Amino acid sequence: MSNAQNTLIKGKAHESYAGKIIELFSTIDYITGTKQKENQDTIDVNGYFELSFHTDLTKSVTLKINQVITKLYVEPNFVYGVIIPELNKSVDYQNGAELPVNISIVGADTTELNMMIFDYDSIYNNLFIPKNKKFISRTQMFKLTDSLKKIYDIKLNKNKNQYFKSFINYSVASINSSLSRGENYLIQNYIINKPIQYNHQEYMQFFNSCFKGFLNDIASSKEGESLYNIINIKSNYTLLNNYLKNDKYLKNDSLRELVIINNLWDFYFSSSFDADAIKNIITQLNLETKNNEHKAITDHMLAYFNKMQAGSLAPMFSARSQNGAIGSLDNFKGKWVYINFFSTKNIESLKEMSKILNLKKKYGVKIVFLSICLDDSLADYKNYLKSNPKFDWQIWYNNEKSITKTAKEVYNVIGTEHYFLINNYGYLIQSPALSPSKGIEFKLNIIFKPNKKTTKIGIR
Repeated sequence: MSNAQNTLIKGKAHESYAGKIIELFSTIDYITGTKQKENQDTIDVNGYFELSFHTDLTKSVTLKINQVITKLYVEPNFVYGVIIPELNKSVDYQNGAELPVNISIVGADTTELNMMIFDYDSIYNNLFIPKNKKFISRTQMFKLTDSLKKIYDIKLNKNKNQYFKSFINYSVASINSSLSRGENYLIQNYIINKPIQYNHQEYMQFFNSCFKGFLNDIASSKEGESLYNIINIKSNYTLLNNYLKNDKYLKNDSLRELVIINNLWDFYFSSSFDADAIKNIITQLNLETKNNEHKAITDHMLAYFNKMQAGSLAPMFSARSQNGAIGSLDNFKGKWVYINFFSTKNIESLKEMSKILNLKKKYGVKIVFLSICLDDSLADYKNYLKSNPKFDWQIWYNNEKSITKTAKEVYNVIGTEHYFLINNYGYLIQSPALSPSKGIEFKLNIIFKPNKKTTKIGIR
């Protein structure tokens, strides 16, 4: 199991929400905007609900009741008490738009992260919302932004909350970006020689804004081979990477790679670029990158490109089973299925197998565990089964010659390790799913062993 902590949200919603489903989502990738549903609950007649989930880092999450949404910042190992107010009755429920509401935090003091952010919002509004609808000039906006920074330079002097410090820094950076303060100013002050904060919402919002269209700007000032030729015709990641290496802002390998990922995601939806060429480059990057965050982001991109999004129908496939017969995913209709792809040559994927054994002992009646061996050699697959007789769940062989399209191809698996969770209606619930060592047990526990509810709310 992961060492991540459990976080619990205990809430009371206005009585108008009674009987409705409240869902909890987190964003697991701020380039593609991929969201993961962490949990859900039915709000009882008194308005109470509980949502628990697994996190080992501070992040922003979203609570959703039909169209109504609200945001909360959560930290590991905290219990939050929240109150969701009644929606303004004058709001039009029929237009399909999301309807934001502001929650209240029960029992929090001024040092709690959400309370500090509420305080920031209040100071921001006092500075930037014009009194008597007066126009604020760009020059005045610069001065107000500098004033806001000075206020928080003092406030942050004794503040030890690193997430909040970054929240302020990149909220101010985003204001400067909206004012077009200048590419050099923004990148030098907020990006260069600073850590990339992949899971920090405000950092990534600024990053995405700062580097939007960046490759096109480079291409317009470069002589020689065009960006379009490298992408659309040659479709080669190495050439693209080398093309950008001499840019003054992209000397750092990780930063350059993330900027490429960011821009290729936008290019995929542009009529100027070939979607299959983009997919090909992202596949190359996915295989070559040494950065786990970039691996995960490009996994999400490839899943999207191949329509393997959570919520979509899980593709059917066939593979050779332990007894030599051809097994089909279709055999498990009406059952939950957890699929893992592994190889006897991949040590990390092999470590997960004994963890799957423990999960099977705990949940085996409620869910089918299906492992797909990606070895090239059938003999290696058979030897692995013989050496591990205690692994008594479905372990199939991917590369059966009689099958025209393998499970690996159908699920667009890059490399030799991947995970998917399918519900009993045949839909992908997590794609890609968490591995056993990254917390899938907690997800399964939510699905199959709901905790008993309490109505006492508060914050720890």
